[in-house]
Amino acid sequence: MFNKEIYITRRKKLRNEITSGIGLFLGNVDAAFNYPANTYSFRQDSHFLYFFGLNHPGFAGVINFDNNTDMIFANDVDIEDIIWMGNQPTVKDMASKVGIEHTAPYRELASYLHSAISQGQKIHFLPAYRGETMIELSKLLNLNIDKLKGEASVELIKAVVKLKEIKEEVEIAEIEKAIDIAYLMHTTSMKMAKPGMVEQEIAGTIEGISLALGGPVSFPIILSQDGQTLHNHDHSKVLKEGRMMVTDAGAETQENYCSDITRTVPVGGKFNKRQAGIYQVVLDANMAAIAAIKPGIKYREVHFLACRTIVDGLKELGLMKGDTQAAIDARAHTLFMPHGLGHMMGMDVHDMEGLGENYVGYDVHTKRATEFGNAYLRLGKELKPGMVLTVEPGIYFIPALIDQYRKEGTFDEFINFDLAETYKDFGGIRIEDDVLVTENSHRVLGKPIPKTIAEIERTMAELREWIKWEGFI
Repeated sequence: MFNKEIYITRRKKLRNEITSGIGLFLGNVDAAFNYPANTYSFRQDSHFLYFFGLNHPGFAGVINFDNNTDMIFANDVDIEDIIWMGNQPTVKDMASKVGIEHTAPYRELASYLHSAISQGQKIHFLPAYRGETMIELSKLLNLNIDKLKGEASVELIKAVVKLKEIKEEVEIAEIEKAIDIAYLMHTTSMKMAKPGMVEQEIAGTIEGISLALGGPVSFPIILSQDGQTLHNHDHSKVLKEGRMMVTDAGAETQENYCSDITRTVPVGGKFNKRQAGIYQVVLDANMAAIAAIKPGIKYREVHFLACRTIVDGLKELGLMKGDTQAAIDARAHTLFMPHGLGHMMGMDVHDMEGLGENYVGYDVHTKRATEFGNAYLRLGKELKPGMVLTVEPGIYFIPALIDQYRKEGTFDEFINFDLAETYKDFGGIRIEDDVLVTENSHRVLGKPIPKTIAEIERTMAELREWIKWEGFI
């Protein structure tokens, strides 16, 4: 939990954006894993955390924009809770730590809202993503659950995006903590990437690093020698010499801020000529995109800069041909990079995505593309100081997509399909960093994680056991 002045200031800023009605923020509740008493690890709703800071299940926060009052609705623990959980602070004591004086039992929330509605006050709420929250909102507001999404407050969504997309210093510091944990996760993954290892052994080990040093992983770990599957959560394969292993993983801090890093390494520790050629093209795209980041540029422009770098590099390797810009305009590059360059990041690894990607990554000045590949760009709008985003170009050889594009014949002018056929056993490569937009430029956040060919080979060749984490044991 941050200093209470931070939460007071955040709620005050929200009042400057919305001048009437009531803002309703439901925190999350415990969710059963396989029977009622066995629950998943609790994760509080990020928007509730941002404005109210209380990391406990069963809480609701209210911001009354009409009378300048903030309230917490929650129940104090009873003796049965104490038996299992120990003594807990009162709701009033917890609320005071985030600058809120007014509290009430949770059972009074419904009557509070009904009274406000009867007096003509609008209830502003954000889109719900959990079934329990949808059911509760439906009951509290007497709305059909199927209509909740359409009734969510666009005014509140836009206000929350405006505030949360600009990270405060305390948030940036937390993100860097999460990246420093990711440093250990990824360098450990590199050192374990030896022929004969099962992917699960590595994935489980680096998830343990996150749990030991901060909190849970910020998303289910993507780790696979079949990196051509972009979100590959299958960890069952045995690593083989000659394959590339993609590790896309990050950690959460105890304040629930995230990291999101990807590194790709050769199984066994040495790049062969074919691997090094493709890897260097992806690295060039990563570096060129990062160098272009500054306030005022649209991230869509940075995305296409990365795409041009990839096309130029693949032309040198003989996999693509023809005019670079014409290939981009025709979308021929999407055979090799069928996704967007990155997304905003913060308390959620895909920051605020539950509010709607078009609200978060686009605006009235920047409209989202609709065609295959380009439509997957989650962030396209103009960059501002304080934004934190990912830069994650990649090259993938997806056999089914190669077959489809070749059959269609649309991109024969730009793609050497005979050579692409020989790469069907290659997999994929992605390189991802987390970047802050500064007042005049950018800064790559956290401790630098090896990513050049020389750095990766040197890291993978280190003789000490991977378990000896630097500075920790």
